[in-house]
Amino acid sequence: MTMSRATEDMHNDIVLPVTTRRGQTMLDLSGQQLSALPESIGQLIALEALDVDENQLTALPEGIGQLTQLKTLSVYGNQLTALPASLGQLTRLTALSVGKNHLASLPESLWQLTNLHTFNVSDNHVSSLSKHLGNLTHLRMLDVGHNALTCLPESIGNLRRLTFLYVSHNALTALPRSFEHLSSLLYLNITDNQLASLPEYIGNLTDLIELRLYNNRLSSLPAALSHLSQLKELHVMHNRLVSLPASIGHLTSLKKLSVQGNRLTALPESLGNLACLTDLDVRNNQLTALPESLGQLRNLRYLDLRANKLVALPASIEALTNLEKLDVRWNKLSALPEWLQRLEQRGCTVFV
Repeated sequence: MTMSRATEDMHNDIVLPVTTRRGQTMLDLSGQQLSALPESIGQLIALEALDVDENQLTALPEGIGQLTQLKTLSVYGNQLTALPASLGQLTRLTALSVGKNHLASLPESLWQLTNLHTFNVSDNHVSSLSKHLGNLTHLRMLDVGHNALTCLPESIGNLRRLTFLYVSHNALTALPRSFEHLSSLLYLNITDNQLASLPEYIGNLTDLIELRLYNNRLSSLPAALSHLSQLKELHVMHNRLVSLPASIGHLTSLKKLSVQGNRLTALPESLGNLACLTDLDVRNNQLTALPESLGQLRNLRYLDLRANKLVALPASIEALTNLEKLDVRWNKLSALPEWLQRLEQRGCTVFV
């Protein structure tokens, strides 16, 4: 890092150390306990990156709109209640973070920032998103988690380049039909909402690697989930699932499956087709038996069966030569099979 320029605002007696890092002109004022930024900040017209994270800012000056060379703006972790309309003039912005503030709404001018690749508005009080969200067609990452959203605009389907989407901890009851067009998504987090069902068109998101749906109200999973051939992690714990679709066996790339805290009474035989599975967590369900096909999961390392209603364990579990931990506590096992000892002898931790 080299010092290239310093500007002093005489009124506020604040030194603004503008530096050059990796060829980019930037100003880092993060963690300085600032309660305001001087209007003169708008004079730094060559600035390309501004970081004022973790301060005590309650507002941004309108003059910030004069920083038309700005590519990165981060004001995460402040006390902002509104954003200036002049932000819409920062049309070169590729990354904008306004998370962890007190924002209840976003200015319409924001949707003019069509070069944005990353937009973080998490941990605020935003209750709706404009239909013009769909203007941000270059977005790769969108984080609107921990807000008060009850729905997503149909225009979200225009974000065809989106790879990471976080909408956790809102009040969503459904997903818009246009969701099926988000075929570039790699990571989708919709946890802690009020979804009662998942649409079949979730199967169109064929590039998904990780899907997080826990803490919703799902009573079933769509058969089309089987189309997610790249999926490596599926987290659906703490819902109301009474069964898993047989088609789950088509998720042959799956490594982690977490379904704890549901109402499952059985697991499909097709589970044995998940040859890449390393972690299976089915604790706190109502399982009375397990399929013999579990013994086909030769890459399984962790198997958590706690707090079910199992009276016996399939002998095929002994064939899981890579198993590192087996937990069968709080079941109704009538007797402990001899092979549990053999598992322990080869180094597997067994809790009974």
